[in-house]
Amino acid sequence: MKRTRVVAFAAILVGALVAGTAIAQVPDRDGGRRGGPGRFGPDAGLPLRALNLTDAQQQQIQSLVEQRREQQQEVKTRLHDAMEAQRKAVDATPVDEQAIRSTTQALVEAQTEVAIQHARLRSEIFALLTPEQQAQAAKLKAEREARQSERRGRLKH
Repeated sequence: MKRTRVVAFAAILVGALVAGTAIAQVPDRDGGRRGGPGRFGPDAGLPLRALNLTDAQQQQIQSLVEQRREQQQEVKTRLHDAMEAQRKAVDATPVDEQAIRSTTQALVEAQTEVAIQHARLRSEIFALLTPEQQAQAAKLKAEREARQSERRGRLKH
């Protein structure tokens, strides 16, 4: 029973992290959108500001993001509902393992949809970049991953 609760809690936590990372649109200090074009974030996972985008590229990216906004909201709602259903199933007394399993499966499916949408948008934005910008984005991603790996290594010790 304890293991089931731990697994359920982990799934909820992962869902919250995925939802926050993949969909959040919070204004930042300069009036832009966190994760929007120019940041490693939900719109693409690409360091767009560091790539010196042309005005035309910025416009195309903004257009793609706007096109996806409604779809993202639908998935965000589905993810939220799945997380809530799972939380209720985990909190229920007596324990209903079948309800926990089914709500956790629905949560995983919603998380998968979020990941797929994110990957599609990232791919479409990446296709708008020049080969030089694509190479620069790959280099910056590798550097970021190396820093994260280094931090994880320090945390283990």
